[in-house]
Amino acid sequence: MKPKVYLTLPVPEEVRKYIAEHCEISQWEEEGPIPREVLFQKIADVDGLFTSGGKIDAELLEHGPNLKVVSNMSVGYNNFDLKAMKQRSVIGTNTPYVLDETVADLAFALILATARRITELDGFIKDRKWEPTKDDEMFYGLDVHRSTIGIIGMGRIGEAIAQRARFGFNMDVLYYNRSRKPDAEKKFGTEYSDLESLLKRSDFVVLMTPLTPETHHLIGENEFKLMKKSAIFINVSRGQTVDEKALIQALQNKEIYGAGLDVFQKEPIEKDNPLLDMTNVVTVPHIGSATLKTRDAMAMRAAENLVAVVTGMEPIDQVPYAK
Repeated sequence: MKPKVYLTLPVPEEVRKYIAEHCEISQWEEEGPIPREVLFQKIADVDGLFTSGGKIDAELLEHGPNLKVVSNMSVGYNNFDLKAMKQRSVIGTNTPYVLDETVADLAFALILATARRITELDGFIKDRKWEPTKDDEMFYGLDVHRSTIGIIGMGRIGEAIAQRARFGFNMDVLYYNRSRKPDAEKKFGTEYSDLESLLKRSDFVVLMTPLTPETHHLIGENEFKLMKKSAIFINVSRGQTVDEKALIQALQNKEIYGAGLDVFQKEPIEKDNPLLDMTNVVTVPHIGSATLKTRDAMAMRAAENLVAVVTGMEPIDQVPYAK
């Protein structure tokens, strides 16, 4: 008999066919995310779970006694309770590598849009406010080329951002990481920096760390006060890596110039969040990997990880258990 797997989201037909060659599939077909209580029922007799989020904790694992693997269609896995998974010998997998360049593209899109006030001025024109004037200073933004970028978290995506910055925009590239990256320094001409110095020197601060207990609210009130008043803050990591109240305060007090945000403390963002009323903040709805080509590649990678474990093989991308 084929192992049973459950999919909490739709996948491309090619991916579904691949899984079906090896597994018996059941899937959530309704609109919106699957309710947690329904998921408890659906995983009662399955060997593998394919998902893109949602808390995987001891409570859920109790309802899936046969689970061997939870395959996340995401590079992040902060939704995994790794200690609980280890106790039940449930393997967690993710989908690194395939989305690196796409997320780096978005990071630079946010840099350019915020620096040159693209969304603000697009709204200005579409609101029919553009009139003849001799004073065009009201449209001025900031230069990106030959400025200084500070990247916090020099993983694969950080390196892809550094490549674009150094060779595409001739920027000076600083980086802060828990360990130095001599290869990246040589390859991209980056300079290793402590966090305080990076924040003080950078025109653009890009946060690219994973969410861990150590990085929760890594950037807060003190960090924003260290930045230049002309600095732009970019976050394409996780919303909880930033103290959002401190960010709002820094923007309101003009301690920094602006921000470009793909992630937020609460998602979807609350409708009364002050960030939504700030013209110097560019917001997008957590779309770091959201292109058709990349999402299809992520789905196939997650499927390969899923199938590997339920058929008794090693997955490509097993995440490390918590110590």
